[in-house]
Amino acid sequence: MNFNLTRAANLDALQQRTSAKWRFFDPDVIPAWIAEMDYPLAPAIAETLHAAVDRSDTGYRWLGELPEALADFAADTWGWQVDPAQVIVLPDVLTCIAQAIAHFSRPRDAVVINTPVYPPFFSTVRDITQRTLVEVPLLRTELGGYDYDVASMEQAFARTDVSVYLLCSPHNPTGSVPSRETLEAIADAAKRHGVSVIADEIHAPLTHPGVPHTPFLSIAPAGLSAISLISASKAWNIAGLKCAQLVAADEEILTKLQASIPLEVTYGTGHFGVLASIAAYRDSVPWLDEVRTLIAGNSALLREMLTLQLPEVSFAPPSASYLAWLDFGAYDLGDDPAAYFVERAKVGLSPGPGFGDLGVGCARLNFGTSPQILAEIVERLAMSINGEPN
Repeated sequence: MNFNLTRAANLDALQQRTSAKWRFFDPDVIPAWIAEMDYPLAPAIAETLHAAVDRSDTGYRWLGELPEALADFAADTWGWQVDPAQVIVLPDVLTCIAQAIAHFSRPRDAVVINTPVYPPFFSTVRDITQRTLVEVPLLRTELGGYDYDVASMEQAFARTDVSVYLLCSPHNPTGSVPSRETLEAIADAAKRHGVSVIADEIHAPLTHPGVPHTPFLSIAPAGLSAISLISASKAWNIAGLKCAQLVAADEEILTKLQASIPLEVTYGTGHFGVLASIAAYRDSVPWLDEVRTLIAGNSALLREMLTLQLPEVSFAPPSASYLAWLDFGAYDLGDDPAAYFVERAKVGLSPGPGFGDLGVGCARLNFGTSPQILAEIVERLAMSINGEPN
């Protein structure tokens, strides 16, 4: 099946969109920052939303068969058996994180994260939940990729103030996918030290072809306090519809979370988000498979173009999603290369320093677009540094 995903991915058509990606920068800037893809909606999702509008079905959310749809998708995709009764539906993953941290910890406790990491992790932990952060940086591998420093994480878990570990798997921004063995070691360490695990797995449906994803709860030992956070928002490009799913490791955790999460928070979930998520999990996997193939091809293309035009950029191709973590340190563009590029190249990237101290000199690039637009993005970046195309 061919969904012709790049048919609408040209700049003239995309600039008609009014989402954050296309309105944050001036019109002459190609936006490659926030995690929105440029592809048309999966047909089943578009049909579901059109049908809802036709029947004026725009009220408050009703969960319907969403927990069952997620469970079927998880079983078919990862072999993970999810009990639909242990699924809580909330507006988005960050809401899930904030509610879970408030439940699993006390106000002066600390939360462990792996940097560089998605910037809202910092603000959610510090500003919303009023907890402190313990940063355990990722390790660079011999092949130039990224992995989790389990030994340093165990040391962090042993701290008396640490009560929660916020896992990002697959990891944002590096796109690394931890192995089953790594996750088992992390889970064992967390259980030994009484640390609760919140696993943000929002990018899991976007692993590249041939790359396995291990759901954290599928390997979590009995007795470990843990939850998993899933959403169709990134994989099917429906973030604005507001719907995420929290899966509890057991009935005890579920019951306590249900008692602690205010009812009005659950009703912040969008009705369109529920409808679209069901259509995604039930009827839009072939579309997703085509997206995964396309973004894997774009990742390879990006590496090839960088090698030719910006050979000093450090880039480890991701194993999941459509985000590239680029280190421009060799080009001496300052702490925030994104600021340089939006001015000189008219390309909008995500500023690296927002991902933590390891983001100095770096930027995140969204390559969830057409190969043609990606080529223009890299050419603009290169010309701003080299002065002429290669």
